[in-house]
Amino acid sequence: MDDLPPSPAQVPRHLLDDPAFVRALHERDFTTVFATAHDAGISFNRIAEACALKAERVSQIARGTAAVTALATVERISGGLRIPGALLGLAAQPWEDTAVHSTEPDLGDDPMKRRNLLCGALAAGLTAPALAALTAARTDVDQTLSPNVPQDLADLEAAAESYGYGYHGQAPTRVLADLVTDFTTLRPLLTVPQPAPVRARLCRTAGQMAGMTAIVLHDLGSRRESRAWFATATRAAAESGDPQLHSWVLAREAMVPLNYGAPRAAADLADQARQTASTRPTAAAVLAAAVAARAYALNNQSEQARAALTAADALMNRLPDSERSDTWLTYGEQKHHVHLSHAYTTLGDTRRARESQQRALELSAPTSTMTRTLLTIDGAACAHHDGDSEEACRRTVDALTALPVDYRTGLVRRRALDLYEAIPAQHHRERAIRELRDMLSA
Repeated sequence: MDDLPPSPAQVPRHLLDDPAFVRALHERDFTTVFATAHDAGISFNRIAEACALKAERVSQIARGTAAVTALATVERISGGLRIPGALLGLAAQPWEDTAVHSTEPDLGDDPMKRRNLLCGALAAGLTAPALAALTAARTDVDQTLSPNVPQDLADLEAAAESYGYGYHGQAPTRVLADLVTDFTTLRPLLTVPQPAPVRARLCRTAGQMAGMTAIVLHDLGSRRESRAWFATATRAAAESGDPQLHSWVLAREAMVPLNYGAPRAAADLADQARQTASTRPTAAAVLAAAVAARAYALNNQSEQARAALTAADALMNRLPDSERSDTWLTYGEQKHHVHLSHAYTTLGDTRRARESQQRALELSAPTSTMTRTLLTIDGAACAHHDGDSEEACRRTVDALTALPVDYRTGLVRRRALDLYEAIPAQHHRERAIRELRDMLSA
């Protein structure tokens, strides 16, 4: 299977043919995987050595008192136990015979088959096969975004509107699979010549769906894929002739560098979005001003940040009711306070930040898992800013512990890591701060 010396914890071949063991691998049930390997004569110390884990942690995982969530850890387990990547939803590992263990997706032309394949590929997270499937779906449509187009768009427009309501308690990867499946149905429509108004509607729908796909990928922490989908959304929005959609895509794209350490790039995109939206009170215009405020705050441009916050509030006060619903494509009061919370937290204005956090939580549905967690972490950052770093870490650890495993990645993890990194090194030995560090490194 590989040219390397045998791993000290290489699982016996018969386990890879055992349906129960294979099912545990597909589900990434490492409690069963480690316990079964141990029963087969592989000590926890050998597993730990092979997978670069602590023996105590291996024992905890085998007992079900600890879990594996980090992709890097899954990859180390694959290599350490010599488990083919395909069985864990990974790309083929360097030591594998890739001709035997192919993970190349085949989405096919049948929508139901495509949906099932996408759901299966994404069940294990944003693995290499899953990203390949997403890229294939996006490029299929991206290559056809120019001259000619379709017929009846009512169902697709309704689908785009429904996706705008967000996760509704569903795992992000499930929403992603459904969204991309519907997005790919645009391809045959994009190849048929149609009148310009119909093409404009089609491109608008493509822009919305590609933009929302990018949002989910951003939330899951896949920045590169998110940017690629935003680029497709930008092309579709530009071709649709809808400046507000174009502005919305730019403002949402600005949130990728905003949340991942590049506030200057975020401010540039947000400024483009503001110019594209013009001064009309639209959802895109308010979003662009709010995102610009956050970017300026992170870039230590407090005067510009406060000016952008003033502009955002002024636009919000004039925003028509038709654009105030709580969706990804519109801009409600809840969303406004989520942005204000982060901007004021970054500026160190903890009084206003807490006011926005409280209001946003009041307006957030119980199923808004990621949003509520991000607001909690903002509140924790306010506690740190006011001098109580231990309380800040306790709140963050509690919030992450209460979160389903699928949500402990991407933006949530990045925001928690930002808090940890903001705490001076001399405090890193304190218990609550160590607990946050350990959770983030798991």
